[in-house]
Amino acid sequence: MRTVLVIDDNIAVLSTLIYLLEEAGYHVVSAENGHAGVRIYRSERPDLVIADLIMPEQGGIQTIREIKRLCPEAKIIAISGGARIGNTDPLEAAREVGAIATLAKPLDPDDFIEAVNNLLAA
Repeated sequence: MRTVLVIDDNIAVLSTLIYLLEEAGYHVVSAENGHAGVRIYRSERPDLVIADLIMPEQGGIQTIREIKRLCPEAKIIAISGGARIGNTDPLEAAREVGAIATLAKPLDPDDFIEAVNNLLAA
């Protein structure tokens, strides 16, 4: 069974993504911030990471950088509600630091699972 790490500070979003992934047959581990996400990545070495970009403590961009330093071939999907960081589109910034795919919130459940399936099939 493939393992997916979901990192999101919004408990409602986190719970929804866990539910969708478990229903699709994935084992899910989760973290509510980037620091915890990197710790879990180190110990679990999941097959895929889904990281929110705008989080307190440690945002998704820094989290993606740290995970890619640990494992350059890590598969990461970045998600964001669209808030801009200055003039920067956070989803574009996530691609620049190593996210393989990006999805804007609110997520369409079918599109979300399709993106996960496609990345894990590659």
